[in-house]
Amino acid sequence: MTETGPTTLADLALEIRSKNAGPFWVTMELFLRDEDGYRVAADESFLNEHTVAGLYGIDAAQIQMFRIPSLHVVKISFPRPVSQASLRDRDIHSGQHHVPLALLPVPGTGNVVRE
Repeated sequence: MTETGPTTLADLALEIRSKNAGPFWVTMELFLRDEDGYRVAADESFLNEHTVAGLYGIDAAQIQMFRIPSLHVVKISFPRPVSQASLRDRDIHSGQHHVPLALLPVPGTGNVVRE
């Protein structure tokens, strides 16, 4: 077992994924393990449009967030920084966009022990 940094959203989730939502949009989904994890991820004072804007360098007004308590899911959509398959597109399927969100530290948590 190794002690690492603070608890992250990835620690609370079954899965965090990003996917292509057409040539101009990215969608990310957080599937939380339980109601407690969902409560943290759905807390608008923690995870909101401004938090996502800071992580991805985009305008908060362009971000759409959907909280689905019955499924313990938070869904986030925003315009792609560049069009899909354009010369500057480094992730054509948007498969890696979720990483900054997954690594977001949960406030007020200490170090977590991972095996």
